[in-house]
This record gives sequence, C-alpha cells and structure tokens, in this order.
Amino acid sequence: MRARFWRTLGAGGVVALWLGMTPVLAEPSQDFAGWLSVMREDALAQGIGRATVDQALEGIQPIDRVLELDRKQPEFTLTYADYLGHVVTPARLKDGRRLLKQHKALLSSVSKHFGVPSRVLVAMWGIESGYGAHTGGFSVVPALATLAYDGRRSQYFRGELINALKIIDSGIPVKDMQGSWAGAMGQCQFMPSTYLQYAQKWKGQGSPDIWRDQADIFASAANYLSQIGWRARETWGRAVTLPKHGVAPSLFGLDSKRSLREWGKLGLRSADGKALPARRDIFASLIRAESGKGYDAGQGPPYLVYDNFRVLMTWNRSVFFALAAGTLADRLGSK
Repeated sequence: MRARFWRTLGAGGVVALWLGMTPVLAEPSQDFAGWLSVMREDALAQGIGRATVDQALEGIQPIDRVLELDRKQPEFTLTYADYLGHVVTPARLKDGRRLLKQHKALLSSVSKHFGVPSRVLVAMWGIESGYGAHTGGFSVVPALATLAYDGRRSQYFRGELINALKIIDSGIPVKDMQGSWAGAMGQCQFMPSTYLQYAQKWKGQGSPDIWRDQADIFASAANYLSQIGWRARETWGRAVTLPKHGVAPSLFGLDSKRSLREWGKLGLRSADGKALPARRDIFASLIRAESGKGYDAGQGPPYLVYDNFRVLMTWNRSVFFALAAGTLADRLGSK
C-alpha cells in the first residue's frame, strides 16, 4: 500500500480499509525486547529457520513513522469525480499505453496463460505503484513488527510478520523486503500472506520477485486475479444512463443481479447512448459511485458491474478503487 490517498483506503485498500474497521485494543504491557523474544520463539516453532530469524529480527526497533502514518490515516471524503481524476490521469494513461506496447509480448503470454487481459494487469500495476515508481520505502520486517507490537491490530500484523519471515526463509533476501508502512510489498503491493498464496514465478526456479522481475510481477498479479475468480470472457462493467422515468431504488446494489437483456428492457443504455448488449448470460448489478458519506446518496454516476468488478473489490475493498481500475483498464485498451 502506498502512502497516497487511494492506497490509504486499503492494498492490497484491502488492508487499510480493514485497518479502519478493526477495534482498538489495549497497548502492549511488555517492552519491545521482551515481545520480540517471544516473537522469535514463535517463528522458530512454526518451522522458520534460525538463521532467517536471527538475520531478520536482529537489532530491529519500532519505527515511529510507521505508527504516525497508522494513526493519521486520512478520512476518505473525496467525491468519485475527484478520486477518478487523481487515479486516471493523462500522465498515467500515457505511461500505461507506452508500457503496454513495450511489454506487449510478455503481457500477451501472461494474459493468455491466466485469462486476464493485458490492459487490466497494467492498470493494476499503475494504480498500485505508479508502474513500479512508488513501492514504498520501509523495511517490511521492522514495519510489521512495529504494528504487531503496537497492540491495536497485533493479531493480524503478527501473522503478516510470520509470513514475511517465511518469504525470507524461502530465499528472498532481507534487504529486498521493502514496501509500504503497512507491509505491502513490490510493484503489485502484495501483503506477505497474499505473496505466499498468489505470487507466481513466471520462468525458472526460486521465489517470485515482485520487486524487480517484470515477468514475475505480471504473472503474480494475473495469478491473483485469476485465482480469486476473474472471468476471462467478460469485462468488469460499464457506465450507463438511466431511463428518464428513473429506476426503482430497490434495483440498486451489489446484492441484486439481472441479465443485460433485462436491464436493457428496463430502459438502461450504455453511457455513450448505445443499447446494451442483449445477452441473457451476463448478469450485472446496478450501482452508483458514491462516497458513502450520505451527502451524495443517489447522486453518483450509475454503472452496471459484473462479477469481475467483485474480483477487483477483492483486491481492494473500495467501490471507488474498483471503478477506477476498470476505467483505467478500458482507457488503456482504447485507441
């Protein structure tokens, strides 16, 4: 997760959204040295090599800046238009289109293997780390140890610290374990648990390198999206216009689905004015892009979103993020 407003929603917004919803626990009563000693024994008991534990945990101390960033996560008050304007910028589109061409052969191979479009992979890469330019400047192990010791979300971050040690034990050097203040790593900003479950080596042996190896970065993002349900023959959704007579409020929401043909019969059209595809086999939910703060209820632009939209929300549990990611992907793929 990058220390920018859209990443503070959650990386993988996954984490940061979760951070904001987790109850505050008591501060730890044990000093850091004592806590770290127990942590070492726990890591060894879970089968992590002693050399790894010694190297990774030797001499680490809590990082004040991590705690400062954790406690000062900004409340999300931007409108969707503001958010989209910050995420889908002319510069990001220009760079993304250039990189699509530059890595065309590799992206095509990865896309074919995993069933995830190249434009989607590049869009996620661009949003997560600015195409690798902003991956975070924190050493992951001490950052996670800081948050695990802090006591407010100790169970979650303790687990992520153990996972980070497992990654080091698998062959990734400690010095390469760089990421955000909350422990999200590499150019696709995976938390350690996500790395262990989904990171993919594209070719050869060894641990996936999501920090520098472009093939591993694309393969890991594609494997993640594929494994959590990406449908190769569908897009994520589309902006729409509503009929003049409106739509019943009960039809809005991710819990309600209708086929595109049914939505078309209700008077919905694509945002460009064209009729929706008359397909019975693609089911969509009607939503509005709203902040959730109440003042814009019923005012956000409408979208029909498909199951792949839900996949994007698994990556980052934010409606704004998923809509922006899909929009960026579409614009990257347009001529």
